[in-house]
Amino acid sequence: MSSDSSGAKPILPGATIGIFGGGQLGRMTAMAARGMGYRILVLDPDPACPARFVVDGCIEAGWDDSREAANLARGCDVVTLEIEQISPASMEAAASYAPVRPGGAMLAVIQDRIEQKDWLRRNGFPVGEYRAVRSLDELRDAVAALGGKCFCKSATGGYDGRGQGKVGFNARATLEDEVRGAWEALGERAGVAEKAIDLEKEISVLVARAPNGEVKVYPAALNHHEEQILAWSVIPAPLSSEMEARAREIAEAIADTFQLEGLLAVEMFCTTDGRLLVNELAPRPHNSYHASVRACVTGQFEQLVRAVCDLPLGDVDVVQPAAIANLLGDLWLKDRQAVEPRFDAALAVPGVRLHLYEKHKPRKGRKMGHLSAVGATADEAVQLVLRAKALL
Repeated sequence: MSSDSSGAKPILPGATIGIFGGGQLGRMTAMAARGMGYRILVLDPDPACPARFVVDGCIEAGWDDSREAANLARGCDVVTLEIEQISPASMEAAASYAPVRPGGAMLAVIQDRIEQKDWLRRNGFPVGEYRAVRSLDELRDAVAALGGKCFCKSATGGYDGRGQGKVGFNARATLEDEVRGAWEALGERAGVAEKAIDLEKEISVLVARAPNGEVKVYPAALNHHEEQILAWSVIPAPLSSEMEARAREIAEAIADTFQLEGLLAVEMFCTTDGRLLVNELAPRPHNSYHASVRACVTGQFEQLVRAVCDLPLGDVDVVQPAAIANLLGDLWLKDRQAVEPRFDAALAVPGVRLHLYEKHKPRKGRKMGHLSAVGATADEAVQLVLRAKALL
């Protein structure tokens, strides 16, 4: 089967969808797809990945195993992804047997933060000041050029605070010590140094685009991070109509420039002086849009299925404000003792639902699940979900 989507027909229920990645995003995508009548195969290096328990088949293989990537695609009508670490060779091997959406060219840009930043800048999208760094000396020079306060991120891999460091925020340390610490946090590998900005809020905008060119842009989500990990998120974000329109315009333009097939989450900074700056891109479902399942007519996981299968895209209007709060492994490991969170207490809060990912080994900072809540307003939804989380 060719990966060329020109003139392609919709891939109808009864077909098989392949997913690179069997984490929680793959699991929730599979659950949505199964509800629509599709079969699901996943590829993941973890034999006990969360998706394994809800799919028709699971190939245990690494992201760089091109032979098994081809085997996945041989049994599928279309392949998508829930993680960015897939090697170019695996993407190419899969594309020989089935359409892969999003495609390898887009993924190659996004999975390297240096290339991603450069691509955004080349294409005229607003980004903050940054420098690519490939050595300790280059990091020193970048910190000096960027004013002494920077966030540093590894070029590849790294998320939820991993592979990241800060410079200029510790009054008790020398600048040299902070620079060396940031370089170590990068794994002494290539990365980007980003100038610290005066931040008002962080948002994200999710875009769905089908091979036939149909596009749907979700309302922006407001995101709150703690220790570089998303703590809670709410849809819709409290933005002015002008800021909302500008955010949607930027996200849709990025998706169109890429000729996206699937989903693209665009993380953005709202600065105190009223600017919008693109932070990072994710070509897949996104943690900040888990609330879309309850807030919007069409949740992100069903929308991914519709997009990659070239079906009509679903309505993304907000039915009711909804918020999510992430549940990290720390909840199961209080005072170095294994405990079971009080889910019954949390579920007693009106409008709250529990979503667990069937991860069996809790670790500090590991996303084990989330709570969701709806409210009459975005603020009420946030307060309800945080109240429920506090009862765990």
